Amino acid sequence: MAAITRSVVDEVGSGRPPRARNAPSWVARPLVPAGELFAFGAEVLRLVWRRPFQWVEFFDQCWFVARVSVLPTILITVPFGAVLSLQIGSLFNQLGAQSFTGAVAVLGIVQQAAPVATVTIIAGAAGSAVAADLGARKIREELDALEVLGISPIQRLVVPRVLAMGLVGVLLNGVAAGVGVAGGYAFNVLVQGGSPGAYLNAFTALAQLPDLYIGEIKAFIFGIVAGIVAAHRGVNAKGGPQGVGDGVNQSVIVAFVLLFVINTVLSVIYYQIVPPKGL
Repeated sequence: MAAITRSVVDEVGSGRPPRARNAPSWVARPLVPAGELFAFGAEVLRLVWRRPFQWVEFFDQCWFVARVSVLPTILITVPFGAVLSLQIGSLFNQLGAQSFTGAVAVLGIVQQAAPVATVTIIAGAAGSAVAADLGARKIREELDALEVLGISPIQRLVVPRVLAMGLVGVLLNGVAAGVGVAGGYAFNVLVQGGSPGAYLNAFTALAQLPDLYIGEIKAFIFGIVAGIVAAHRGVNAKGGPQGVGDGVNQSVIVAFVLLFVINTVLSVIYYQIVPPKGL
C-alpha cells in the first residue's frame, strides 16, 4: 500500500496525471485522439458565430474546393449510376419487374451514391489540400504567430474552410445527383433496352421530395465533418514535412471512416422518420 501511495505521489509531484491502475492502455490510447477531434469540432462550431466572419477567405476556399472537386465528382458519379442500373436491371429482369429499374436506381443515386461520391472526392482532394496547407503553416509557426497577435487561427483559417467544404458539398451533390440520374437513364435505355417512359414513370411513382432533402443534408454534414477532420490533422501536425504528410494521410482515412459511419446512421434515422412511398 505504501509503495502504491509513493508512486501516485511521485506522479503528481512530477506534473503527470496519475495513471488509472485498472484502465488498459489499449483502451485509453484510441480515446484520446477521438476526444481531441470532438473538442476541436466543438470549438470550430462555436467560433462559426463569432464576428467578424472571414468572407474573403470563405469565398476563396469555396472556389478552390469547387475547382478541384467538380470534374472528379461528375466522372465518378456516372459509373455509379451505370453500375446501379446494371445490377438492379439484371435482378429485376429475373423477377419480371424491369419497369421498376428506374425508380430503384434513381433513389439509390439520390439518397446514397451522390452524397457519398461527392464528399469522398471533397475529402480526398480538398480535404488533403486543407490538411497540407494548415500543416505547413503549423510547422512554419505561422499559427503560433497568429495566436501571439491575438488572432484565433481556428476563426481566421479553419472556420472558412470547414463551411466552404459543407456548402460546396451541397451544391456538388445536386450536380452529382443530376449527372448520376442521367447516366443511369442512358445506360438503362441504350444498353439494357429499357423503356424511357417506364423508367421515368417508376421514378415519379416511388420517389418523394424528402429523398432529395436527405441527400443534401448528408452532403452538408459530410462536408463539415471532412473539413473538421482535415483541419484538425493540419493544425496538429508535428515533426516537420514528414509529419505534414502523415497528417494528410490520416485525415483522408479518418474522414472516409467517419463518412460511412455517419451515412449509415443518417440512413437508419431517415427510414424511421420518413416511410417509403408505396405504389
